[in-house]
Amino acid sequence: MSTTTHSSLSVVSTPHAPAALGPYSQGIKCGDLLFVSGCVPLDPVTAQTVEGGVSAQTERALTSLKAVVEAAGSELGKVVKTTVFLKSMDDFVAMNTVYSKIFGDHKPARSAVEVARLPRDVLVEVECIASLK
Repeated sequence: MSTTTHSSLSVVSTPHAPAALGPYSQGIKCGDLLFVSGCVPLDPVTAQTVEGGVSAQTERALTSLKAVVEAAGSELGKVVKTTVFLKSMDDFVAMNTVYSKIFGDHKPARSAVEVARLPRDVLVEVECIASLK
């Protein structure tokens, strides 16, 4: 069975974020909303995990998220909700410091959860929903 993307949806893709690791899109536009898949801290050129701990990994993941958001024609200031997945909640403060630097004065709704395992055993993954208006 083969399913195609409905005409009401638009796939978002950018070379400035790592290619999808499986059968999903970097992002999908639906009406006035953008849904960005979980961004992990992979270098978009080498596809290797960024070294340097959770701070460096958070910065890379959010840089990729920003690239997908901008490729869709939106901006970080229009991010409505993020979900942060952490390998360890002990990394929350370090992640939050970088997150605050990237988002500045904009404070989207957010959930942060500790998970048992992330793709490629990275320390952090971030997804979001953004407005396209």
